[in-house]
Amino acid sequence: MSHPKTWIEAKAHAELARVREARDKQVYPYFRQFETGGLHTRIDGKAVTNFSSNDYLGLTNHPKVKEAARRAVDEFACGLSSSRPQATTREHVRLEERLAAWMGFEKCLLFTTGYQAMLGTIAALADKDTTLVLDAYSHACILDGSFLAAGVPKNGPEIRFFNHNSAKSLERILKTRERKNALVICEGVYSLDGDTANLMEFVDLCDRYETPLVVDDAHGTGTMGKRGRGTLEAMGLEGRAPIVVSTLSKTFGGIGGLLFGPGDVVEHVKHTARSFLFSAALPVPIVAAASTILDMLEADGEKLVSELHQKAAYFRDGLTKAGFDLGASSTHIMPVMCREERKTLFMHVALLECGVLMVPLTYPSVKLGEERLRVNVTRGHTQEDLDRALALLEEYGEAFFVLSGEDIGPLEA
Repeated sequence: MSHPKTWIEAKAHAELARVREARDKQVYPYFRQFETGGLHTRIDGKAVTNFSSNDYLGLTNHPKVKEAARRAVDEFACGLSSSRPQATTREHVRLEERLAAWMGFEKCLLFTTGYQAMLGTIAALADKDTTLVLDAYSHACILDGSFLAAGVPKNGPEIRFFNHNSAKSLERILKTRERKNALVICEGVYSLDGDTANLMEFVDLCDRYETPLVVDDAHGTGTMGKRGRGTLEAMGLEGRAPIVVSTLSKTFGGIGGLLFGPGDVVEHVKHTARSFLFSAALPVPIVAAASTILDMLEADGEKLVSELHQKAAYFRDGLTKAGFDLGASSTHIMPVMCREERKTLFMHVALLECGVLMVPLTYPSVKLGEERLRVNVTRGHTQEDLDRALALLEEYGEAFFVLSGEDIGPLEA
């Protein structure tokens, strides 16, 4: 017996028009099913090299990491079936202590996802006396955490945005804010553009205005700095930002969120953040895998990070020489700017047919005119992977007028 259709079904059908169109034209690029894990996988039975993965050090498939997870399954099962207040293991606490020491902070708190870590931190710290000061290119987790905090009846903060990476714009907001306190939030490495935050000027401004700075370093942890401790280390600014939020889902090969900060601040978030208190505890096999990758970073971090940077520099040089527009990128994240939806989708399909996955980003993920392929170079990519991807990019970049900048018409053509 079927129920009568309601307005929510009509709304969903209308909103899915672009998805139906892309599927009809066989250019819908998302939710492709991987048949194996890692940078070298299979899709529809075909071998594929993934260049949109965040496994930046290529350690997800390391035998020691997988063995640690297997041992943890035997000892702690697949999950703990409850939230951290009543489901904390010694493995959770030990990893928190080790990560805090490695990063140079008093305390660390493990969330179940990085998204939840940012949501919980902002909602726990911001109130009616707070102005949240956000970069205009802020990640969804920063936006959603801010909007969540702002929605608290009679206790919501003011939200202001400064122009991307502009110290001048930031200072103008710090001067004109309406609330007594301010909390500035930026990213260390921006995940869609591959540029780094103007942290040198930001930390000075925050010191001058006695304002804490929160750095979301999800894409910098394990990739930036001599030992992989992030964007602050890379810029010689360790200790200058009181709070760092990061993740276990990139370099650390699994899933999970990290909050680093002063002891009392972390304890406060631990006891008040709803996204921490009311979400299931991180499964111990994931904790064990991350702990094993931390072993590797402590022992060989300089070597691992150096190898990533060497491969990124090689690939960047190849893209630049071919004539690709990489936007503002200066890191291992290199958006190949196509600047038109049709070109971006055609490039993605052609590359995937040749066994190279570079996920397309189109509106509303990015602004109109900033459509691009998401290209992440990792330490796990082989020299053959890099050379083959460069050759294919150049071939199809010319074929679809990405290098020349010519227009090939709208998707409906």
